[in-house]
Amino acid sequence: MAFSVGEEELSGMDTSALVGHLAAWNYFMSVDTEANEEFVETWQKFIASEKRVTNDPMEAHYIGFNMWTQAVTNAGTTDAEEVQDALIGVSVPNLSGGYSTMLPNHHITKPVLIGEIQDDGQFDVVWETTGLVAGDAWSNYLPESSKLYSSWSKPFSCGAFNVETGKCSGSAQ
Repeated sequence: MAFSVGEEELSGMDTSALVGHLAAWNYFMSVDTEANEEFVETWQKFIASEKRVTNDPMEAHYIGFNMWTQAVTNAGTTDAEEVQDALIGVSVPNLSGGYSTMLPNHHITKPVLIGEIQDDGQFDVVWETTGLVAGDAWSNYLPESSKLYSSWSKPFSCGAFNVETGKCSGSAQ
């Protein structure tokens, strides 16, 4: 199982020894949705190459940019603080199907996919979550971060609130 090998990495190597290996991402170029097909086609036309691939970081940017534009529209301004406040709760289509939502911790909801590497360097999705998974800022499994809480909703507005000390890391609160 690989957690950091995607289409872009595979495009530059001989994948014959990797066929059948698995990778975990929130997006694969091979996802079968109308939105993804249009995205891939638009990208390849823009880059003038049908051999160029899309990948998970590109989909994350697609989602993030669309969330930002919706937040600017909702806020009626490009003022950073107002846009940051307006981001929470924004939902936009993702390329895997469904909508991703910005949570108060400034992480988003996305599906989790397991893909099997094919001989063409693409992935066949062999498993996916039944719904979207909420992104978490801190791991409950690591002692250092299990005591941290994140919420950018006012009046809280803290990305690393320590529930033991009652203080927001990196601030004078």
